[in-house]
Amino acid sequence: MTTLADAFTALYGNAPEACFAAPGRVNLIGEHTDYNEGFVLPFAIDKVAGIGLRIRPRESGRLLRIASTRGGQVVEAQANGLVPSMVAPWARYVAGVFWAMEQRGFALPGADILLDSTVPVGAGLSSSAAIECAVALGLNEHLGLGLSREELVLICQLAENEFVGAPTGILDQSASLLSTPDHALFLDCRTRDARQVDLPLAASGLQVLVIDTRVSHSHDSGGYRELVLACTRGARELGVAALRDVGTERLDEARETLAPEIYRRVKHIVTENQRVLDTVELLESRGPAAIGGLLLASHASMRDDFGISCVELDLAVDTSMAAGAIGARMTGGGFGGSAIALIEASHAEGVSAAVRRAFAEAGYITPEIFSVVPGPGARRL
Repeated sequence: MTTLADAFTALYGNAPEACFAAPGRVNLIGEHTDYNEGFVLPFAIDKVAGIGLRIRPRESGRLLRIASTRGGQVVEAQANGLVPSMVAPWARYVAGVFWAMEQRGFALPGADILLDSTVPVGAGLSSSAAIECAVALGLNEHLGLGLSREELVLICQLAENEFVGAPTGILDQSASLLSTPDHALFLDCRTRDARQVDLPLAASGLQVLVIDTRVSHSHDSGGYRELVLACTRGARELGVAALRDVGTERLDEARETLAPEIYRRVKHIVTENQRVLDTVELLESRGPAAIGGLLLASHASMRDDFGISCVELDLAVDTSMAAGAIGARMTGGGFGGSAIALIEASHAEGVSAAVRRAFAEAGYITPEIFSVVPGPGARRL
């Protein structure tokens, strides 16, 4: 089997100096709450973006070369003075980290980078953040920049927001950089405080199935931006800095004062924040088998109030539940991507078969279905 290092050597003529990997993530619960300064509960998965890295000698200039094992041309640009139009869209997740580091005052050298990823693209599993985090960790460790992982989260968010052009919060990058095995990451997106919450799936006889509908989505699309603007407007009209500051007790007031569509968006964020808190409490008091109802309520809120589900995601959730799942919900930004189903491990084959059959009967693309386990964050290979 060709390794990343072998592929790097074949492409660039020299072996990589180091290889790094960062995982994608499943968001157990807490959708679109991150950019509203709320609460989220993701975990890293065992599908990763890996990079081979070789720093170019200073005397050879600051040329940045980016390639992918999926083929295509090598993208070349100067590491200083980067702008998005200089590089292909897929390469902006790499180049954006170099740009963000420059914004922080680091004059980075040129580099050769080869990207290899097993995180499905467009599946709502944060393939983009995995790339950013692998690059950021690689540069930080290999060049001895001395940045903490929490600082790397913000650098990757800056790259995603300003260079890629996707107005995301810190959920994805935090999950990729800060996660630990067999835990979910309880993250306060306002204070950036994070703590690990036990998520002993295997010990509990449970699995999380990912059902990738293969309906692609993109965070830099207009739909995502419209939701961000709706939340901003809702907070402004309710007189708060962010929807994090609105409790469930204010929803009656919000219904009376906000336009109906803005109210529904606000309602989702407010109730989703509470569901995250309730999920953490149940995990710590009763274990993962107790959270099924909250997962279902989250999906209903995203479908009915936030408007980010689709017929394929709804079918995946409904069919999983009918086949015996404990709970299910869409995960990620929405408009496609993946659903997750919390199931007893012994039901994995039956639930998977039922979902594939339902998709075939509906005439939809055959979904990709696989189990994930809470794994480690970004690391040197």
